[in-house]
Amino acid sequence: MLFNSIDFAVFLPTVFLLYWLLANKNLRLQNALIVLASYVFYGWWDWRFLSLILFSTLVDYTIGRKLKSQENKTKRKILLWTSILVNLGFLGFFKYANFFLDNFKSAFSFFGSEIATNSLSIILPVGISFYTFQTLSYTIDVYKQKLEPTKDFIVFSAFVSFFPQLVAGPIERATNLLPQFYKKRTFNLSKAVDGMRQILWGLFKKMVIADSCAELANHIFNNSADMNGSSLVLGALFFTFQIYGDFSGYSDIAIGTSRLFGFNLMQNFKFPYFSRDIAAFWRRWHISLSTWFRDYLYIPLGGSRGGTWMKVRNTFAIFIVSGFWHGANWTFIVWGTLHAIYFLPLLLTNKNRKNLEIVAQGNFLPTVKEFLQMLFTFTLTVFAWIIFRAKDITHAFNYISGIFSASLLEVPKLSNPKGAMITMLLVFIFIFIEWLGRESQYALEHLGLKWKRPLRHAMYYTIIIALFWFNGKEQQFIYFQF
Repeated sequence: MLFNSIDFAVFLPTVFLLYWLLANKNLRLQNALIVLASYVFYGWWDWRFLSLILFSTLVDYTIGRKLKSQENKTKRKILLWTSILVNLGFLGFFKYANFFLDNFKSAFSFFGSEIATNSLSIILPVGISFYTFQTLSYTIDVYKQKLEPTKDFIVFSAFVSFFPQLVAGPIERATNLLPQFYKKRTFNLSKAVDGMRQILWGLFKKMVIADSCAELANHIFNNSADMNGSSLVLGALFFTFQIYGDFSGYSDIAIGTSRLFGFNLMQNFKFPYFSRDIAAFWRRWHISLSTWFRDYLYIPLGGSRGGTWMKVRNTFAIFIVSGFWHGANWTFIVWGTLHAIYFLPLLLTNKNRKNLEIVAQGNFLPTVKEFLQMLFTFTLTVFAWIIFRAKDITHAFNYISGIFSASLLEVPKLSNPKGAMITMLLVFIFIFIEWLGRESQYALEHLGLKWKRPLRHAMYYTIIIALFWFNGKEQQFIYFQF
């Protein structure tokens, strides 16, 4: 079920009313309703994969209970590795089986031997990478005794399948989300209004910015061989704002929806395109995933505690695995490796934690130095997105080669120049609003709250009109494929 669909527009208020009117005084009933709603929400795509979520839930719930009563270290490790292998086994089969099979075949062909293999007909379950990592964090935290395992199966099921963030995050930690299912929740009007405001901004990011950019980016990337260098640059820029508007928009809708039901999810994006270096970018982009890899991969590998070689090794490990998490394609691995290379100079000079504060905090404009830092970081990011978006490595190489050609100085050749101009104007407006709200959790959190009511409402109505105006360009959320 898409957040920007009529189905969800009916589903959300129905669940909201049942939750607060019928189950308001019964916490267990509220949790059960969340589980039921979440299974309906996920099953809307393909009901067959509900069994996968249920099985994963049963496995980790059972292992969590057994870890509580088991004191033998060897048996505890066996339980932990059972959870890891089951969860990553499912993820590996559905997401990476054909990738390894095709590369295995290619390796034999390279050495002059041909083997007859056919790709498997595997449907990738929506959001499997997200809920797999969420359940793994629970088992690992219970194993490390950072968290008490839950005895309530309904509560654990609600944690695993919580519909606002089920298919594209944020990837919530059990230490944050799970305890909230045990707390009495009462309706809070100001919290609900704030949630609606964040949903509105998330829908604007997705339906107006991301979908408008997607139409142009898809055309340019799909016909890159016929495009001149300046058009290819525009394609990369359009995709840069498409993926940000698409993914951060989903997170805003998920967080805002959760607030309607009395839950607080972690912030997943902190205005990453205003970062002054790549380290800051990764502290602000897909925060739930980057911190997951930091806590469950980077630190267990030794983090930054060892010598230079260990730091470099661990940095490449976390970025390459992060790239591979995104999909079964060498483009994602190269994308992750490129970001590791970007990150390396900062790590080796101990400047990777230099720009921790918000850029131009308390000021309207950045300094010239800050602006140039942001521009340089943004340029590196856009270049890496080309590889991420390309169909394969050859496509990425040809696309980049096309940019660095004499045609870079030519006028862009676009099939819809008027649409491109309108989209660029929308992007500039979007950047301006994001800049104004960069010190908040999301751009609209405090913007306009001190304005007179007619002016503030005019801003909201303008956004709503834009949603309907640009609704015809509907695109599926990018991260559903991951």
